[in-house]
Amino acid sequence: MGTKVEVVAHPLEAPAGASSGSVARFGFFLFLASESMLFAGLIAALAVFRSGPDRWPPLGLPRLPVAVTAVNSLLLFASALPMSRAVRAVRGDDSTDLARCLSAAATLGMVFLAIQGVEWVRLVGRGLRASSGPYGATFFTLVGCHALHVFGAVTWLLVLRIGASRGRFDVRHALPVELGAIYWNYVCVVWAVVFPVVYLGLR
Repeated sequence: MGTKVEVVAHPLEAPAGASSGSVARFGFFLFLASESMLFAGLIAALAVFRSGPDRWPPLGLPRLPVAVTAVNSLLLFASALPMSRAVRAVRGDDSTDLARCLSAAATLGMVFLAIQGVEWVRLVGRGLRASSGPYGATFFTLVGCHALHVFGAVTWLLVLRIGASRGRFDVRHALPVELGAIYWNYVCVVWAVVFPVVYLGLR
């Protein structure tokens, strides 16, 4: 008679899926930390230039569109709501609501970028360029860097939207959606810092 051998998992041993998910989250947070250092450096450079003796903004250069950008900022912040709902949808195996929420968040992000683009064109037409000294250089570098991050986040959401329509995400395969939500919230939080620093910190 053979001997039956039972394999008992160690209580501290995590499943392979959970382990890989934890590693992915850790690596992703390291990436966000490096991006935060980038934005911190750009904001520090802006603070140094603004603390100089010259008038800010310099004479002859246009002021930034505070009112329009404030309303546009609300659109970006509002997109965090459908993104949060998307995470709940994927954890509840609701692919229909997941696709709908991803579409809503991505649409708000695209509208945010479109309005920013229109305002940048107007500023360039009024004489503000990256070559217009520290004022123009810091504006286009800092705000443009954030816009690139939003563009990357929108692209991520659109890819997730395609996957959701094909039923690729559920409670067991929710990590891409969860990381996408973290990144989307990250660009919203960064803008909550960048907007007042760049648009409201005039003197």
